[in-house]
Amino acid sequence: MDVNLFDYELPEELIAQDPPEDRSSSRLLILDKETGAVEHRHFYEICDMLGPGDCLVINDTKVIPARLMGEKTGTGAGVEVLLLKRRADDVWETLVKPGKKARPGAEISFGNGLLTGQVLEVVEEGNRLIRFRYEGIFEEILDRLGQMPLPPYITHQLKDKNRYQTVYARHEGSAAAPTAGLHFTEELLARLREKGVTIVPVTLHVGLGTFRPVKAEQVEDHHMHAEFYQIGENEAALLNEAKKAGRRIIAVGTTSCRTLESAADESGQITSLSGWTDIFIYPGYRFKVVEGLITNFHLPKSTLMMLVSALAGREHVMAAYEEAVRERYRFFSFGDAMFVM
Repeated sequence: MDVNLFDYELPEELIAQDPPEDRSSSRLLILDKETGAVEHRHFYEICDMLGPGDCLVINDTKVIPARLMGEKTGTGAGVEVLLLKRRADDVWETLVKPGKKARPGAEISFGNGLLTGQVLEVVEEGNRLIRFRYEGIFEEILDRLGQMPLPPYITHQLKDKNRYQTVYARHEGSAAAPTAGLHFTEELLARLREKGVTIVPVTLHVGLGTFRPVKAEQVEDHHMHAEFYQIGENEAALLNEAKKAGRRIIAVGTTSCRTLESAADESGQITSLSGWTDIFIYPGYRFKVVEGLITNFHLPKSTLMMLVSALAGREHVMAAYEEAVRERYRFFSFGDAMFVM
């Protein structure tokens, strides 16, 4: 399948640079996955589309302030380090810019020596393993020195770093936010619960591999990077009960969707487990659990576009995106939302 089938034209001014003042005020495009029909709403109206018995699955991962600005010891040259994955207690797989300043053995200082790191080796795709040294608690130092790792298409400074977290973020470990969840407020979640919607948290720590461009010409040749996920016993029981009763299971975001589909057997039964998933969902995939999806508008030719197209049909999705561009929707992480139902 040609990757270019998932390309579209997007005017640069439609890329959202700032989060909306009110999370739930974003626009919401409703897409009927069977007919391709679209409807235009606002996100706070999501309560009108969900009812008693529906099961809404959220990703409760928390973004860490993973972007560190440092200096190479000895030369003072500026180095940017992005934490990707914890390999051991104080050893992280990182993305370093510029890489030529981070050869094995190089020492990097952050915050005038409050945190230091030594490059151990170069691994897959030029990433670096770095061992950090510090006094105290690493997470507290990171919170003090680190910045939120906003995507490169966002050029504005984020005034409040909590706006790149969902209101239900709990478990630290992501290098990027599960952005479909940014639209929910505590009040909106309370209204959904009052209406009888079951809200089930799962965890998938989002890595940058999810957002890397597909460089292969054919979709099938692309390799996904593995990400850590976890589903608890109570959550698995709630999901299996909903599935058995024939109730809708709706994923908030592609990360929740990938978590559910990774944890399910061929019959759709979900097991409580934790592990790594590199599941790649594209058209032709048969969904075992997910029936609906709340998601943002994604980058052209991305694996996220392919996942949405697998659920709703490529032609329906591409037509909906054309409609969103015509209607001047806001795109990407801080942009508007789509509900595939």
